[in-house]
Amino acid sequence: MLTKTCLNPIARPAPTADSFAFPAGPDAAVQVLRTIADWPHYARTPLLALPGLARSLGCGAIHYKQEAPRFGLGSFKALGGAYAVQRVLAAIVAQRTGQVPDSQDLFSGRHAVIAGSVTVCCATDGNHGRSVAWGAAQFGCQCVIYIHQAVSQARADAIAALGATVRRLPGNYDDAVRFAQQDAAIHGWHVVSDTSYPGYAEIPGWIMQGYSVIAEEIRAQLGDVRPTHVFLQAGVGGFAAAIMSSMAQAYAEAPPRFIVVEPDHAASLLASAQAGARVTVGGELDTIMAGLACGEPSEIAWPAIHALADAYLAIDDESVRETMRLLAAGVDGDGPVVAGESGAAGLAGLREVMGRPEIADTLGLDATSIVVAIGTEGATDAALYHAIVGRTPEEVAADAR
Repeated sequence: MLTKTCLNPIARPAPTADSFAFPAGPDAAVQVLRTIADWPHYARTPLLALPGLARSLGCGAIHYKQEAPRFGLGSFKALGGAYAVQRVLAAIVAQRTGQVPDSQDLFSGRHAVIAGSVTVCCATDGNHGRSVAWGAAQFGCQCVIYIHQAVSQARADAIAALGATVRRLPGNYDDAVRFAQQDAAIHGWHVVSDTSYPGYAEIPGWIMQGYSVIAEEIRAQLGDVRPTHVFLQAGVGGFAAAIMSSMAQAYAEAPPRFIVVEPDHAASLLASAQAGARVTVGGELDTIMAGLACGEPSEIAWPAIHALADAYLAIDDESVRETMRLLAAGVDGDGPVVAGESGAAGLAGLREVMGRPEIADTLGLDATSIVVAIGTEGATDAALYHAIVGRTPEEVAADAR
């Protein structure tokens, strides 16, 4: 169910780059893509056409960017967390040796002694911590990941399997962010957080630049097709801001409309839009959309989101469950798609809007619309996926072949 909406009156006409600092534009995306393309096993993730779902909803086309295969981690997060680990380590190596290492230098272990002396840490709901842990393992760093009490054991185990030390804490995600910050200050560790707060902006900016690779891949995959609407799920907002700012510049002559989708119990961006300033949502932030269970927007992400988002949607968990089942079954000839709880949120938001004609009309969504949604994760918690869909992710994937 669509539980709350907020339209942004300043998003049309689209602001110019002078109206706020774009954190991740096409130039940054191209540069980061060159770096990440040098990583072992880099491959562009698929952009799936879902014509059956588009017909059923009354859209012209739906393009679904499937991030589950990204570096075998099940989500898009390697583009941010692991990329930031590389940037942190490269800066330390340059400081100690006077030479700036490239990706091959770091992956080869040429600076293993220095890397082994570096500890990176962060808080996570699951996917970001897994990415940071994977990056640390690839480059030979030490890693400590902080999770809160609601993070599933399966997600904790996946992080630990990469060699990271996992520390479970009471409270919610925002509490874990503060614990990581405090321990890093005590031990001299390097925080690789995907959320920005006062005095901490550079590394979250790198992470957002990493996410912008997705926008660059989509632009190349669409070719001459120009999207009219982009539905973006959001936690702290770094991913949404990166995609918005990059695509707003790439399609500057006719930018798509951007719609932010959040869990109804953790809709901090919607609340911020209503307040006209960044605000925090407290409480347990209870939702199956674990990757989006964040109550405090990123300080550097908020200005771009506030300037570019045409609408904010808050959806309940059942809407996501229904969308996961629909994707797993396939609609009117569409192949089955494995989508995790957070990964399905953007499409769930689209489904809810198309069921509310007054909102769809306001956003210009109709039979001519070309919609992009990004499946940010696959089944990163296989047991939860099975409980929701009624089949294992392997069974659904087998039907797609």
